[in-house]
Amino acid sequence: MKLFACIYPKLCLSIVVIFIICSSHHTLAKTHPDMLPEYATSGKYPTGVKTYTLSNPKYIDPLTQKTGRSLGLEIWYPALQKTGSVTTYDNVLRSGKAFSMPANSLRDAAFDGTNKWPLIVLSHGYTGYRTIMFYLAEHLAAHGYVVVGIDHTDSTNAEIDMLTAPFAGFISTLLNRSRDQQMTLNYLKELEHTQAIFGDETNWIARQAGLIGYSMGGYGALNTVGGCFDFPATLISQLINSDEIKSISNMKKLLDTCSAGQSYTDQIVDAQWQAMVALAPWGGQHQLFASNALAKITVPTLFISGDHDDISGYSGITDIYDKMESPNTFFLTLLNARHNIAPHTAPDNAWDNELDFGHYYEPAWSGEQLHAINKHFSLVMMQCYLRGVSEACDMLKLSQESHQRLPDGTLGKPWQGFDHRYSTGMEWRNKADKVKKN
Repeated sequence: MKLFACIYPKLCLSIVVIFIICSSHHTLAKTHPDMLPEYATSGKYPTGVKTYTLSNPKYIDPLTQKTGRSLGLEIWYPALQKTGSVTTYDNVLRSGKAFSMPANSLRDAAFDGTNKWPLIVLSHGYTGYRTIMFYLAEHLAAHGYVVVGIDHTDSTNAEIDMLTAPFAGFISTLLNRSRDQQMTLNYLKELEHTQAIFGDETNWIARQAGLIGYSMGGYGALNTVGGCFDFPATLISQLINSDEIKSISNMKKLLDTCSAGQSYTDQIVDAQWQAMVALAPWGGQHQLFASNALAKITVPTLFISGDHDDISGYSGITDIYDKMESPNTFFLTLLNARHNIAPHTAPDNAWDNELDFGHYYEPAWSGEQLHAINKHFSLVMMQCYLRGVSEACDMLKLSQESHQRLPDGTLGKPWQGFDHRYSTGMEWRNKADKVKKN
C-alpha cells in the first residue's frame, strides 16, 4: 500500500533518506551477543556510580603558581546488589546546551568492598567531560574494576566557550593533563579518601592501575607512563603568540617535563601503572615526545586509531608507536575511521549543528561497533596486565589483518575473540613480532 503519491521522485527520495538517517539515531539496532567480540559482552557485577570532587589544596599550578586544584570525578564500581535507581549522565555540549544520556549504573549503590578491585583512570580530550566514555566505564566496572572518569579543569565543555574562545584552556591542558591523571591515582591510594567515597566499611585501596586516555587524554597518558615532552620552539611560539626568545624558553621549561611534572633526571614512573590504552592520542603530529623517552617506556601500551584521523594525525600516532621498543606495545588501526572513535553516541540535541554533532560522529563506523571494539580491547589489556589472565593475553596475539581473506578467496580463521565473519575493517601491529624477526 502506498503511503503517499510522489509527484517529485527525487525530492521524495531525499525526504526518505533524511527520515531514515534521522530515525536511526533514535532506535539503534542491537548486535546479537554472539556477534560481539568476546570481551565486549556484559560482566557479572552490578555497577554503581558516584559523583565526587577531588580537592588538592597543596597543588601548585605550574603556570600561575596559584595553589589548589579541584577535579570532578565520576566513579563506577562493582556494587553489592542490583537494586536502586538507574541513573542518567547529565552534561553540556560544546555549544553549551544541556543534555542527558541514559545509564546502566545505579546511582550511589552500596559498594562491594569484599575485594581489592584494580583501578582504571579515564581521561577525556580537549574539550570533553568525565562521562564521555561512560559505556566503557560501565563495562569495565561490571567486570570487576573501579573506574574513575576525570573532569579536567580548564578543559571541559562546561568551561570552554568553543565559539568565542576555543583555546582559552589549551596551555593549562598541556601542563596539567598528566598531572591530573597522577593526582587522581595518588588521591585514591589513600584509605581516608576511599573511605570518604565508599564508606568506612571498604578495605579497597588501589594496588594495580590502568590508564585510558582519549585524544588529549592520550597525550597526557603517554607522559604519565614515561613519555617525556620535548616541545618544538616553533609550536610554543604559536601557542603563546610570541617570537620573543625568552618567553619561548620559559614556556618550554614549563612544558618539557616527564611523568606528571617530574624532571628528566628525576623521573620515576609510578609502578602501579601496569597498562595503558591511548585512543587517538594527540601530540605525535607535532613531535612533542622525546624519542629516547618513548623508547624506554615499559608500561604495556595499546594504541587505537583511525587511519584517517585528521585531528591527532594517524602518521603522528604511528610515529610514536614506531619509536617505542617494549614488546608489550600494540597498535589497532580502524580502517576509514577519523578521530571520534571513543565518545558515547551523540545526544539527540547534538544533531542541531556541526559543532556539537562533530564531537561524536564517525562517518564510516557506527558508535555501536566502535564501543564494542573499545570495550573488548580495553578489557583485554586490563585483564592481561592487571590480573594476569592468560586467555586475555592470548587475544593480543593477532595477525596483521582482520578480514580473514585467504589467497584463494575463501575465509580463514577470525581474530582471537571475534566471531567468524565479524572481525573486519581492522589491522594489528605488535612490537613483539618485530623483536621475533630481529
